Amino acid sequence: METILKATNLKKYFKTSKGLLHAVDNVDLSISRGETLGVVGESGCGKSTLGRTILRLTEPTGGEIFFEGANILKYGKKELRGLRSRMQIIFQDPYSSLNPRMTVSQIIAEPLLIMRQAGTAAQLSKKITALMDTVGLSRRLINAYPHELDGGRRQRIGVARALSVNPKFIVCDEPVSALDVSIQAQILNLLMDLQRDMGLTYLFITHDLSVVKHISNHIAVMYLGQCVELCSSEELFARPLHPYTQALLAAIPIPASSQYGKRHQILHGEVTSPIDPKPGCRFAPRCPLARPSCTQGELAFNEIAKDHFVLCAQVSHAAR
Repeated sequence: METILKATNLKKYFKTSKGLLHAVDNVDLSISRGETLGVVGESGCGKSTLGRTILRLTEPTGGEIFFEGANILKYGKKELRGLRSRMQIIFQDPYSSLNPRMTVSQIIAEPLLIMRQAGTAAQLSKKITALMDTVGLSRRLINAYPHELDGGRRQRIGVARALSVNPKFIVCDEPVSALDVSIQAQILNLLMDLQRDMGLTYLFITHDLSVVKHISNHIAVMYLGQCVELCSSEELFARPLHPYTQALLAAIPIPASSQYGKRHQILHGEVTSPIDPKPGCRFAPRCPLARPSCTQGELAFNEIAKDHFVLCAQVSHAAR
C-alpha cells in the first residue's frame, strides 16, 4: 500500500535546568494511506509530543518527516499553511480544546474561515450542518456553547472541526480517554466509520491497549521517548517480544472468572531519567532479561520477524 507519512530518526528535545529532556528520540515509523497506526505507552513516554512534532505544532530537534512524498520540515510559512488543511488533530480534552465563548457553529466554522474555504454565508451554513450530521450532532445544538454539552458531544465537535477542511491525515491524541466507557465506544465507532467512508489515515495515541487493539492496523510501543516495538496489531497481541510490551499486556484486566488469581508481571527497579539518558537500553533497570551489555552502546531497531521490529539486544540475540 502507498505510504502517506514516514518519519525517520525523529527527535524532539526540550531544554531544562538539568539538561536536555529527550521527549522523542530516534523514532522511525511509517503509515499507509487509509490505515491507523496506534501509539501506546505509559504517561510521559512521548506519545503526544510525537504526534505534535509530526504535525509541526512542535518543531523537531532532528530527523525527517515525509508527507505524501514531500519533506515537510523544509516547508516555509506559506507551504505550512496549506499543509494544515491536509493534516489535522483531535485533542484529548474535549472541553479545554474548545473556545468556551464560541457556539458550536462558530467552532466548526473557524477553520473554514481561516483557510478561506467558507464560501458564502449560505454555503458556510450548509457545510456546518452537514458536518454536524456527519459526526452525529443534533442540529438543534448549533447555537449551544461547550459548557452546555456533555463530553461525548464536545468531542464530536472536535471531530467535526478537524474534518471541516477535508484532511487526509489526523492525529487522534487520546480522543476517548476523558470519556465514559459507553461514550468511548461511540466515538471509536464514529472514527472508524469516518475512516472507511472518507479514506482517512490516523495516528491514534492512547494508553489503553484494549482501545488501540480495536482501531489500529499497526501498533508502536513507546518507552521514554523511544519506539521499542512496532508491528501489526494482531502480531503484537499474539507474540509480543519486548519485555516492556509483555508487561503492558500482562497488566490488562481480564474479567473472565477462569482467569481469577492469575499473577500479573510486576516490574521492579527505577525508571531511567529522560534527561540526558546514558547510552544503552532505557528499560534495562526494570527489565527481567537485562544483562550488563544492555547498557553499553546504542541499540539497533531490528526486524526480528517480517514487519516486526524490536529495540532489544537480548531479543535480537535470541532471534539469531
